[in-house]
Amino acid sequence: MIKLENVTKTYPGGTVAVKDASLEIAKGEFVFLVGASGSGKSTLIRLMMREEQPTNGDLWVAGKHASELPSWKVPHLRRSIGTVFQDFKLLPNKTVYENVAFAMEVTGKHRSVIRNQVPQVLKLVGLSSKTDRLPRQLSGGEQQRVAVARAFVNRPLILLADEPTGNLDPATSVGIMRILDRINRTGTTVVMATHDHAIVDAMRRRVVEIDRGRIMRDESRGIYETALEPTVPVTTEVQTAVEDVAPVEPVEAFEEFVDEEGSSDTEATPEPEVVSFEMVSDESVEEAGDDDTGLGDEAQVGDDA
Repeated sequence: MIKLENVTKTYPGGTVAVKDASLEIAKGEFVFLVGASGSGKSTLIRLMMREEQPTNGDLWVAGKHASELPSWKVPHLRRSIGTVFQDFKLLPNKTVYENVAFAMEVTGKHRSVIRNQVPQVLKLVGLSSKTDRLPRQLSGGEQQRVAVARAFVNRPLILLADEPTGNLDPATSVGIMRILDRINRTGTTVVMATHDHAIVDAMRRRVVEIDRGRIMRDESRGIYETALEPTVPVTTEVQTAVEDVAPVEPVEAFEEFVDEEGSSDTEATPEPEVVSFEMVSDESVEEAGDDDTGLGDEAQVGDDA
């Protein structure tokens, strides 16, 4: 799905952001990229989405030799990739529905397909009751859920996330991770650059550590701890919320996670409830859709910061 062979990225001025990196990520994996600020995590993400080109080495993404791909073919490659960033990057004058639909419109999807798929993915992220809201009317966690929905609505083979919880409080971050986990369970490969020690340590997915552009560690069920940063204790709330996540067989489409009946139309944000990171029924996701976690029943949910 993603393969780097001896990839080096040197920026003008001589800064080496990635140095002789070799890495292979299979279809359906969930991989954390960890490391100190400036270690090269974000550059790796930009290389994978072909926003940057390697100075040396070879890169394959979604079956394409991305490092040799002519610029006019890059937009077609990116149809296989969804991206989520720390700062949401929503269109401020478009509603929740319109922000997600726009990702389909620019790829030429028929209006009937858009009308079918957008409500489904908004239900998946727990925002069915806020389709007509503008970004400024949403909390930070809700805005990031819109960004995740937009990244996933075209059913990409790969979802790249660069610090998606960086601007969110711990409880809201767990909600975003639960959604990314559900997306991963559909068979989508997820690669996430993060500084969030607690979630990485609790989820125990594959961890690739970057230090000054070099891949220093690659563990199948790793923790965050790096040579430069000590381990941060995992809080009881975060540990409880994610400890039961386990791999499952991928499904063919996100419709498997979406009920066709019983969406919540309430405008009021529900009272904080006790929630869990386990796979729960889709009714539970929708009913919890107006708080910033959309989880199940163990970690206390708080308001957005």
